[in-house]
Amino acid sequence: MMRKILSTVVVLAVMSLAYFYTFEYNSIGEIQSKIETTSDSLASEPLQMAPTILYGMVVDSFQVEEHAVKRNQSISDILLAYNVSHQTIFQLANLSKNVFDVRKIAPNKKYTVIYQEEDSFPSAKALVYEPNPEEYVVFNLKDSIKVYVEKRPVTIEEKSISGTISSSLYEEILNNGGTPELVDLVADMYGWQIDFTKIYPGDQFKVLYRERVIDGTPVGIEEIIGAELVHYNNPFLSIAFDQGDGVDYFDEEGKSLRKAFLRYPVKFTRISSRYTAKRYHPVQKRYKAHLGTDYAAPNGTPIYAAGDGVITKAQYEKYNGRNVKIRHNATYSTQYLHMSRIASGIRPGGKVKQGQLIGYVGSTGLATGPHLCYRFWKNGRQVDAMKVDLPPSEPIKEDYLSNFNRYKGFVKSKLDKIPYPESEEEVLMAGMQ
Repeated sequence: MMRKILSTVVVLAVMSLAYFYTFEYNSIGEIQSKIETTSDSLASEPLQMAPTILYGMVVDSFQVEEHAVKRNQSISDILLAYNVSHQTIFQLANLSKNVFDVRKIAPNKKYTVIYQEEDSFPSAKALVYEPNPEEYVVFNLKDSIKVYVEKRPVTIEEKSISGTISSSLYEEILNNGGTPELVDLVADMYGWQIDFTKIYPGDQFKVLYRERVIDGTPVGIEEIIGAELVHYNNPFLSIAFDQGDGVDYFDEEGKSLRKAFLRYPVKFTRISSRYTAKRYHPVQKRYKAHLGTDYAAPNGTPIYAAGDGVITKAQYEKYNGRNVKIRHNATYSTQYLHMSRIASGIRPGGKVKQGQLIGYVGSTGLATGPHLCYRFWKNGRQVDAMKVDLPPSEPIKEDYLSNFNRYKGFVKSKLDKIPYPESEEEVLMAGMQ
């Protein structure tokens, strides 16, 4: 019985090795030779475990600790705790200037310390900082100091999502497996067709998109391919198409969904106060005109330029706090108030592009809490940004129209295959039949 078991084990082992080496050797003779050599080595050499690889480094003889960067914590603070000298930290900072600016280490980002115990004290041999899910910075201190950036392999997967809105687009997309980034992209895409602050319960959406994935984990949206949003029983189709100057979104007739200005200069949020000729001011305790639109958002939320233009103001003022004003052309100007800080490089005379970061939400100046007060001028007079009639971006050019129509048909066929989820009423009706 024992001899039979041993024979079976040997046969399985040989079959496994043959399967493995088929990928490396072309001929049966090579496979046989390799199996014989491997069998001899297995008999004469002890079995060895594969080394543990972390961030491209063998770490079997080291200890590893993972942490998140604390507020106001610097690379010096991190390394000094692992007995790295001030001189070495200074050399490391200088060496990394052209690779990664150590001053940009940010709170809540992950870092890993690889170290050894020397004289009962931890001594760092490498620090790995992860600024985003797709790459990491290695500060190697083991022999000579080295600093380099590595990128993780990313795959692009096509995905789809659909839903019926009960309260908000944000909640429905997240409830169906989407991300806040996808919400922002959909809101930006439909920003001039649909007022998302007035979304209707029962409205439906479906989105076809490509997502970046690392080791099976989604890390970001690559692009939206197409979408359909049914608002008050009216379908709004969106098709992504590049006609030579970057991807834009178009409706079924080839008209651009994007206007010359963004509707929302901050990512999808709620309007806390609208443009009005008479509003009770919460700070001044009196009624006065509010010639802007207030967007409630957490402190530090990015603020983006609503359109291309030239910066005419970027400063602190008593009532407006830190603010930026942009002249877009002879007709239109916009202003962004109460910023916690103005973005780097934003100064009077500089040019900005639509969607460019210009600052961050705050509560500076005459404000009770963090929000953006967004003001809009037309022909020198302040108007309601939510109601002003603006020119659309360029529609599909004649030279691209036939290509667009073919591509539109392809995307529509894929969208048509994405089912809308059944409503509660439909589920009940189906159960009664």
